Amino acid sequence: MHIEEVLIKPLLTEKSSIVTENTNRYVFKVQKKASKFQVKDAVEKMFDVKVVNVRTSVTAGKVKRAGKALKKSSSWKKAYVKIADGQKLELFKGI
Repeated sequence: MHIEEVLIKPLLTEKSSIVTENTNRYVFKVQKKASKFQVKDAVEKMFDVKVVNVRTSVTAGKVKRAGKALKKSSSWKKAYVKIADGQKLELFKGI
């Protein structure tokens, strides 16, 4: 799996921004098959920072009703990436 394929997008929610401010951890939506080592390499090479550790979790899909039918959204994986003290990620460089 190539580095560009591992990270799908950063998760920018209220909860993730609080985690980022308090613990210097950033949250990303990643490929479901990606390992912690692949996520670490991808973040270090894309953002030029030192990654201390990576925690991952798989979020289960939700069942929703669409008329009479039930539909299930697919499950996905998120990674909590801790960056070394004194470093920051530039998520919006071109804005």
